[in-house]
Amino acid sequence: MMHHTSRLDQIEAGLHLLDQGITVFDSDLKMLAWNEPFLRLLDFPAELAFIGADFESFIRYNAERGEYGDGDTEAQIHMRVEAARDFQPHNFERTRPDGRILRIRGEPLPHRGFITLYTDITEQRCYENLIREQNTELEQRVARRTEALRRSEAQMRLITDTIPALIAYFDSTQIYRYANLGYCNWFNKTVDDVVGNSIHNIIGIRAQDSVKHHIARALSGEQVTYEYAMIRNGEKVYGRSTLVPEIDTGGRVVGCFVLSFDITEQKRMQAALVQAQKMEAIGQLSSGIAHDFNNLLTIVVGNLSILKEQAHGSPTIMNLVEPALDAGKRGAQLVQRLLSFSRQQPLRPTVINIRALIEDIIPLLQRSLSSRIQLSLSFSDDPLIARIDAHQLESALLNLAVNARDAMPDGGSLKLRAQHLSLDEHASREYDVVQGDYIRLAVSDSGVGMEPDIQSRIFEPFFTTKDFGRGSGLGLSMVYGFVKQSGGGITVTSEPDQGTTMSLVLPVHHELPEEQHPTGHSETIVSRSGQLVLLVEDDPDVRQVIRNQLLDLGHPVLEADNAAHALELIRNIHDIMIVVTDVIMPGSRNGREMARDAKALNPQLHIIIMSGFEDLLKDDHSNDTEFVRLNKPFTKRELADALGQP
Repeated sequence: MMHHTSRLDQIEAGLHLLDQGITVFDSDLKMLAWNEPFLRLLDFPAELAFIGADFESFIRYNAERGEYGDGDTEAQIHMRVEAARDFQPHNFERTRPDGRILRIRGEPLPHRGFITLYTDITEQRCYENLIREQNTELEQRVARRTEALRRSEAQMRLITDTIPALIAYFDSTQIYRYANLGYCNWFNKTVDDVVGNSIHNIIGIRAQDSVKHHIARALSGEQVTYEYAMIRNGEKVYGRSTLVPEIDTGGRVVGCFVLSFDITEQKRMQAALVQAQKMEAIGQLSSGIAHDFNNLLTIVVGNLSILKEQAHGSPTIMNLVEPALDAGKRGAQLVQRLLSFSRQQPLRPTVINIRALIEDIIPLLQRSLSSRIQLSLSFSDDPLIARIDAHQLESALLNLAVNARDAMPDGGSLKLRAQHLSLDEHASREYDVVQGDYIRLAVSDSGVGMEPDIQSRIFEPFFTTKDFGRGSGLGLSMVYGFVKQSGGGITVTSEPDQGTTMSLVLPVHHELPEEQHPTGHSETIVSRSGQLVLLVEDDPDVRQVIRNQLLDLGHPVLEADNAAHALELIRNIHDIMIVVTDVIMPGSRNGREMARDAKALNPQLHIIIMSGFEDLLKDDHSNDTEFVRLNKPFTKRELADALGQP
């Protein structure tokens, strides 16, 4: 039942993450379900929405605040309620008083009632209007420039060459008769190269195949707008073109005007946004999975640890228990990788010398590579200092090296280069970072390379080209998440059979790493053996495992499954000296809040907070030493350390 409720909660949480508003009303026009975007899009107060709320109450609220314009309020309400009782499909747009435009689509349910979607299309309509205005303006410009062309070719060229648009004209035989300088530069051609030549010869076979049907439509008399991609100077670029047919007095199409714009930067920004949205969406999913998975691992690892102790060295039992424990630990590592790529795992940045870090991991890199792969290093003379999470950088470099190894099954060369790099405006856009000084780390292999469609997906979580069971598809996602979280960027350059180069940039830190000196003191260990422990955990299976661990460590145990019950026990039982609590639990107060209340009741309490999310164990608003932190899953030995026991 608990897991079922958890799934329903996850579904409900997912509905609240949608951009669209959703409502469901039954056959009596009583509310069954809604989400937060519905309230936000229509500016409804939260108290208006509840299970069983009347449909009429929402209509009345709108009518009374003038949402439907002037007129009799009761008539407005009656008309809309009666229309709803017909339970007919409806799809319309409504402009709210604040100027926002909503598309409202309702569909009847099988047993009457209806579900309605509310979508904010304001930006879409603005964009469409802008495009329409731009097309109108461009058409007008073309008309004016065409007339000028008839009067003076020289004057026309002077004008069009200064317009920030790509302008051309081809006749009905698809021969260019005019092209401005911007259009010619777009194809790396001169005006003489273009004028008098065919479309086929100028844009190339691949590009023509993608646009030929648009050209055919334009030559049939239809104005056409389309987008296309092409390779220019080894880089993929994107253009948006509008073809405007020229029709003579007899109604015959004699040619087409071409109006084009470079939209490469727009496409790059859209792709970056889509990638970020994917990472965020899957990150939310991963977080929920990780929480449940860590609780399961706590049960598995905890019970196996106890079983291992009770085996008393039995080879038969140890041969079964130890592989299972190792599997549990690998599962915990997988959870950390999930949290890492979704940016749910906090970084631990320190000032490091990247050259020294790379040199330290060379033996590990070499062990990960085949003997048929030659590894070479190259460093610039500039100081390579950055403030980053050293462990995450090591993992990223190892991931890139292993991917390179898998791309060279027959051997080859692997080059690792590190250099200081100043990114100008153009280069910073390529990496999606701000301008400034960076350290570029490039991992290049001589392997099989990648097709463009593969390159576009390599940073997607769970995407892999490896055989089933050989890769989780999280490696490059983790690298991407770490680099972006560190304020850097990453690019890939690859051609089939030409190898691949993964380049990541990290911000330069202009201060040298500080030497680490021993503190000269050690933490005093306080013996708490035999003290009464209050265990606060809502999952009964997890609670049982931790209770058994505490009992084995010699502690009597009291249990609570929520914060309210725990605080009641602390108020009434003064022998409680230790509190072990989960952070996430049902009710209005979480484990951290409960722990603060417990400290207020008894400042002498030794409190341990547990969580499968490392970031939940941190609190910027409290003293770092206020509570002892314990990551799930954990062994009995780790629990003993948290208790302060030898």
